Amino acid sequence: MRVVFMGTPDFAVATLEAIYDSEHEIVGVVTTPDKPAGRGLKIQSSEVKKFAQDKNIPVLQPVKLKDPDFIEILKNWNADVFVVVAFRMLPYEVYSLPKQGTFNVHASLLPQYRGAAPIHWAIMNGETKTGITTFFLNDKIDCGDIILQKEIDIQDDETTGELYDRLKVLGAEAALETLALIKKGNITLSPQSSQIDELLVPAPKIHKEDTLINWNAPAKVIVNKIRGLAPFPGAVTFFTNKEKKNISVKFFKTSISAEKSAKNAGRIDTDNKTFLHISTQDFKISIHNLQIEGKKRMELDVFLQGNTLSNYTICE
Repeated sequence: MRVVFMGTPDFAVATLEAIYDSEHEIVGVVTTPDKPAGRGLKIQSSEVKKFAQDKNIPVLQPVKLKDPDFIEILKNWNADVFVVVAFRMLPYEVYSLPKQGTFNVHASLLPQYRGAAPIHWAIMNGETKTGITTFFLNDKIDCGDIILQKEIDIQDDETTGELYDRLKVLGAEAALETLALIKKGNITLSPQSSQIDELLVPAPKIHKEDTLINWNAPAKVIVNKIRGLAPFPGAVTFFTNKEKKNISVKFFKTSISAEKSAKNAGRIDTDNKTFLHISTQDFKISIHNLQIEGKKRMELDVFLQGNTLSNYTICE
């Protein structure tokens, strides 16, 4: 089949590459406009665009998805199907164009975790399973009829980065299976559950306030949050030094100690050489990998060689 692919990040490239290597023909790619990124604010292209250019696939980067010129080019590509992975919400004028429809590859078991950050929130919420859902687009975000789902276990200590890498491979497999079903005309659609909203867990974009650690919470909740925000954007707390200056600290790898918290939540316990424990509502958390403001991310033993953490307290 003739396929138009729409996506932006590295997660989408796995599916794009799988389709490129398959029997199907990618006639064009749609991605976001180039934009400044990084410390130098240099203009950067999306990972999807980089792959497409490397393979000499035509690329469109519309600012407005209802732009008549953009829609006219899409029509002229004469695609059988559009495949969408980690892109913007498409208007009816776009997703209704191909005769075989437009389907999305989403990194959750819909209808749970609709939204922009399903992998982050699944781990932060302590889920033990997640997966990939392919579904046909309609006019509501992540609410279309389900084509297929593939389930996967979440490992006890797995981070978002690690699960991301596994799910992007599973997403590529699901996309190819979905294309095969569409080509054969052998699809049994499943409308998404009409569960009331109170039973559905959303997965909105991660905001700054979502990254802050509440040390009064149970240790398991805190460790899940740290796992879910690693490696990006990182779970944040603030240390206060003797000069009463607050310093931002991110944690990336932690574990729950067998030692109960006998003192106030948020209390630092360290020998400044081999361990760093922080008290919570119940058990202490052992810190293994962190990044202090203005420094690189590092393992705890390396970090402690240049920092005396007994000089710090957790900012309340």
